[in-house]
Amino acid sequence: MILIGLTGSLATGKSTVSTILHSPPYSLPIIDADLLAHRALLPGTLGYSRILSYFGPSTPDLLQPLSPDAPLGTGPNATRPINRAALGRRVFGSSDAKRRDREKLNSIVHPLVRMAMVRELVWYFVRGWWAVVLDVPLLYESGLDIFVSVVLMVGVSSPAVQMARLRERDQGLSKGEAEDRVGSQMGVEEKVGRTRARGERRGKVVMNDGDRGDLEREVGRVIGEVGGEGGGRAWGWWLMGSPVGVVGVSGWEVWSGWRARKRWEEERRRERARL
Repeated sequence: MILIGLTGSLATGKSTVSTILHSPPYSLPIIDADLLAHRALLPGTLGYSRILSYFGPSTPDLLQPLSPDAPLGTGPNATRPINRAALGRRVFGSSDAKRRDREKLNSIVHPLVRMAMVRELVWYFVRGWWAVVLDVPLLYESGLDIFVSVVLMVGVSSPAVQMARLRERDQGLSKGEAEDRVGSQMGVEEKVGRTRARGERRGKVVMNDGDRGDLEREVGRVIGEVGGEGGGRAWGWWLMGSPVGVVGVSGWEVWSGWRARKRWEEERRRERARL
């Protein structure tokens, strides 16, 4: 089974690519990290209680309003959903305090999301899928890039286009809030560089500067290359009956991803040394 890591910065078109891959003629299963993160923070979950415990005392609007008179976490407020906009204002930004809060949030959410990802991956593997798409906006930031067979990075050439698309999509965001959200993630240029450093077979870049038709053609080209180069269907059936093969191939993929990351880091060090 080929694991395709789909990533991209905010408002670059990653969700559109995910929709294309999930629709005919590809009809690939999607493991959506954002959806799993949302589920991990639903009322009654471990993630919900940890978020409430850490951020609640210092974030008055952390929960969506239902019964303002009741204390947090009690009575009807025990099932109030998290106010994601308020949580976003708390963690997005470049200050040291916001960075620490973002790291704390990630330390709560990421392990829960990874466990959910593993469960879904096992399910799709035993059902014989030739490829699965792991849709993770923070693929590189979370370190999950070393576990995927192929990274499919969706980007745009102009930061101005990215900002315009973000504010059009999330119309409640101010210019400053949009800049904070974009600045809190790895930049498009760096993600493109890291993807290309993986090599032509393991790193695919799609620039979403045109219309939907252009994007669909680019996605078709990439999936054609992945299917032709990876041999996922044949490998998948062989591995189904070979636990040792599963371990060996998985180890090779992780080692190859780690080597690609080190290659990129070395290139960055050389670039900085020349400045």
